[in-house]
Amino acid sequence: MSKGFDFIIIGGGSAGSVLAGRLSEDPSAQVLLLEAGGSDRHPFYHLPAGFAKMTKGIGSWGWDTVPQKHMQNKVFRYTQAKVIGGGSAINAQIYTRGNAQDYDDWRQMGCTGWGYDDVLPYFRKAEDNETWENEFHGKGGPLGVSEPRAPLPICEAYFAAAEALGIPRNMDVNGAAQDGTCYYQLTQRNVRRSSAAMAYVAPNRHRKNLTVKLGAQVRRVIVEKGRATGVELMDGTRLTATAEVLLASGAIGSPRLLQLSGIGPAEDLHGLGIKVVLDQPQVGANLQDHLDLYCISELSGPYSYDRYAKPHWAALAGLQYVFGRKGPVASSLFETGGFWYADADARSPDLQMHLGLGTGIEHGVAAMPQGGITLNSCYLRPRSRGSVRLQSADPAKAPLIDPNYLADPLDREMSIRGLKLTQEILAQAPMKDYILAERLPGPEVKSDAEYFDFICQHSKTSHHCAGTCRMGPDEGAVVDIRLRFNGIGGLRVVDNAIMPTVISSNTNAAAIMIGEKAADMIKSDHGMG
Repeated sequence: MSKGFDFIIIGGGSAGSVLAGRLSEDPSAQVLLLEAGGSDRHPFYHLPAGFAKMTKGIGSWGWDTVPQKHMQNKVFRYTQAKVIGGGSAINAQIYTRGNAQDYDDWRQMGCTGWGYDDVLPYFRKAEDNETWENEFHGKGGPLGVSEPRAPLPICEAYFAAAEALGIPRNMDVNGAAQDGTCYYQLTQRNVRRSSAAMAYVAPNRHRKNLTVKLGAQVRRVIVEKGRATGVELMDGTRLTATAEVLLASGAIGSPRLLQLSGIGPAEDLHGLGIKVVLDQPQVGANLQDHLDLYCISELSGPYSYDRYAKPHWAALAGLQYVFGRKGPVASSLFETGGFWYADADARSPDLQMHLGLGTGIEHGVAAMPQGGITLNSCYLRPRSRGSVRLQSADPAKAPLIDPNYLADPLDREMSIRGLKLTQEILAQAPMKDYILAERLPGPEVKSDAEYFDFICQHSKTSHHCAGTCRMGPDEGAVVDIRLRFNGIGGLRVVDNAIMPTVISSNTNAAAIMIGEKAADMIKSDHGMG
């Protein structure tokens, strides 16, 4: 065994980066951050519009789902980050926290200390919000949170179209109420992406007690006499953790590594020839994700950013950004949207929309040759539950990712309602000056059966996976309410896998909050300063 550390953090993503930055604040704690991916030096990781390259494979493991049996066996590209910063380095930089009731629901499930009033201070602690400093928002934190710099006039038309349907404008969907359309705030600082790695790791790389290893894929967590004592890397190197091993590899990566370590459903592990360390059937169960549907309209003029896909326009866009921090490169391309209702009786908004200022932005989404816009919608509180399982004991093999989309009929009904709402919005009078025609789904799609056929061809993940190492007070939960692994000492899971239910929005801000809250709990448990 090589040199030991106090804490080994597996995964340098949104939560893992927070842990590295916060735990290394105590100079007496030796902290090791292991990231399987590489550096974020490439400009695409820092330019806001670089997101358009990310879902097509840059900085990703390159995994797909299993065929979705409730969606005509459709296989989804399932982008999972493989780079320092994790999802926060490749996402669309949307800063939304979910609804206050999401966290109060967790508390009602028995997760004491995770109600909205409990987690709000950690959202505020993380923020360096350029706009707001009030009971909901903070300034001076590590994470840059900014207003969009490059919206287009069609965004204002979208707001007016939504208002024509009774959907109000909301200036802060992370504030007192979530309902309404908005410009989303973005995880950016000075019109550059503010990933968790840039916010929490990069400024602290000089600390002598913080070691960061990139390209360091963990083969397994080492468990001895019921306690996690370290990790083994792919090259056979063993590293010891005298205090805790902190697993922060995400809702797919964390259960995958646990199972490779012999921690998971015993029957599955036996079948793959993996020695069972702990039989925990809930590891990899309870997978939840938001299914993203989209309406695409062709425009009657150059009102979106599609024309900048051509080389000479792309060159102009580069100059606009370099000399003015504006134009399409300054845009995350999905910074307009909002929250509304598929079910009028829902306890809070159950739909989220993102207005894409172009077409073909994400993998598998159609592009309009003459230019267009994309209005996405997703049903926020799916009842369907999926799983993450191993297909092989070989850690080089992709896991079996099964979101089990639309297994519950309600999810199907509400998803179709959301798609119809996006069509209605784009058909309103304020959009007439911009839109030539709706192309997808198009007027030929009329019955719910036809809508279902359409979404089985035209849909994608929202990249909001959660729940696969569920937190709870019960014995069946994977981790307790302090995120300690039930049945194994010295091991915690700190990422979106711990969510009992997925929150009603994008999930990156919540992952950062989970990292902040966990860091405080770990410091308290170990008497750290």
